[in-house]
Amino acid sequence: MKILAGLTMAMTLAAGTAAANDLAFGSFAQQQQAMTTGATTSESLTRSYLARIAAMNREGPRLNAVIAINHHALADARKLDAERKAGKLRGPLHGVPILLKDNIESWDGTATTAGSLALKDNVPERDAPLVRRLTDAGAVILGKANLSEWANYRSSRSISGWSAVGGLVRNPHALDRGACGSSSGSGAAVSAGLAAGAVGTETDGSITCPAAMNGVVGLKPTVGLISRTHVVPISASQDTAGPMTRNVADAAAMLSALAGSDPADPATREADARRTDYLAALDAGALKGARIGILRNMAGRHPGIDAVYDKALSAMKAAGAVLVEVNAPSTTAIAAAEELVLRVEFKAGVNAYLASTSPEQVKTRTLADLIAFNEAHADQEMPLFGQETFKTAQAAVGLDDPTYLKARDDGRRLAGPDGIDKWLKDANVEVLVAVTGGPAPRVDPVVGSRWLGSFSSPPAVAGYPHLTVPMGEVSGLPVGLSFIGTAWSEARLLSLGYAYEQATHARLTPTFAPSVDLRPEIVGAYDVKP
Repeated sequence: MKILAGLTMAMTLAAGTAAANDLAFGSFAQQQQAMTTGATTSESLTRSYLARIAAMNREGPRLNAVIAINHHALADARKLDAERKAGKLRGPLHGVPILLKDNIESWDGTATTAGSLALKDNVPERDAPLVRRLTDAGAVILGKANLSEWANYRSSRSISGWSAVGGLVRNPHALDRGACGSSSGSGAAVSAGLAAGAVGTETDGSITCPAAMNGVVGLKPTVGLISRTHVVPISASQDTAGPMTRNVADAAAMLSALAGSDPADPATREADARRTDYLAALDAGALKGARIGILRNMAGRHPGIDAVYDKALSAMKAAGAVLVEVNAPSTTAIAAAEELVLRVEFKAGVNAYLASTSPEQVKTRTLADLIAFNEAHADQEMPLFGQETFKTAQAAVGLDDPTYLKARDDGRRLAGPDGIDKWLKDANVEVLVAVTGGPAPRVDPVVGSRWLGSFSSPPAVAGYPHLTVPMGEVSGLPVGLSFIGTAWSEARLLSLGYAYEQATHARLTPTFAPSVDLRPEIVGAYDVKP
């Protein structure tokens, strides 16, 4: 009966907070309209999100989606309200509260920990350029979102969404299910209405997987469209930040603010020339006449997923899209190259990042120091899984090693020119569509979770954009639809995703159910009577 009581409490909380905070789940446009008419203010909106975080993050459903609060958020919101009153509007993000994944530095008194106790005192006096771009666009930084510790690059047996600093992020659609990672807190917080939007980061699947499993929109842009400076790294070849929102228009608005060149990040040298107004480029009729390449990457793994995917394809066809089946070859060679590249680049990147932090705040100055720290604090850092990936990376070759250079170049070629680009050309299509991944698995710290796979690696290794949009549900758990294109095709992907979203409106509002086991059709099957 305790479980049923918990379900009643969680659903009452969900309904009550949604009713009291109508704008908590509103779009940026709806929030802007309310601020323009005087129905609300940025200060009031920020205060309402902070109240929801207080009620739901460590209390209530205990989502553990937020690690730290920016105590200047209300003051920042008041300044933006004053600007609005004076007739100065910075754009669609003016006064909108946004969370940052806790591997992104911000000069607001919050630590940047990557979820690790080794960085608990890492309070920088610098903004990552992407943060400055958001605040220049008028966003209010609410605080930091929880994540898979070290962006899920400490152990191959890690529990996705867990960090020593923040604990385990719970999926707001079913609290015993994973939120995926590594941008787990960003995805769960946006889904649960704890922020208007959030910034995630991805090396391979870390935006798209949590976005899909939490039932929100996530965009991994072309590597080099958004600066990585002052972001805790994994891979110089694959890392990028990206928006996570409840709808495609909000993701487009965030990307317009985030995109741009940074002299400190050579990968972004083309960004200023490539960026555009992604929000203005959206077209609800974009699917009409569009040639779409269909990947069956999840076919046969779960009948519920197959049914939702078939429904999505029918909706695109009804909107005028031309669907072409694409048989993508094995990605095994891509994955093998990626494994070596990540080991080498992580060691170099994390050593460089640690060297850039304050020695008074961060005593671990190298990857070797981090390994020693984790062993010395194993009861807090390694109660559930170890650090074998760290140790493998520590033993990796250097950035000038021929085996690394060959793996990097082979991976990029196989995933990009000989992969996605070739598949698009051979099928005469402009975009590939696939199931983003399966529904969220149950959190199991003993034997691990059963993942049904994804198609994140080819665009991740190629450095190409990957958009996921809510597609539907399987037993109350969200699943996402992926749009994948060639380099710098964000505007087209967003427009196609927007057209699909407007045709289907498939996003689920979370119920904060303790478990899908309590759904009537499942309870009935469990408790059949003789």
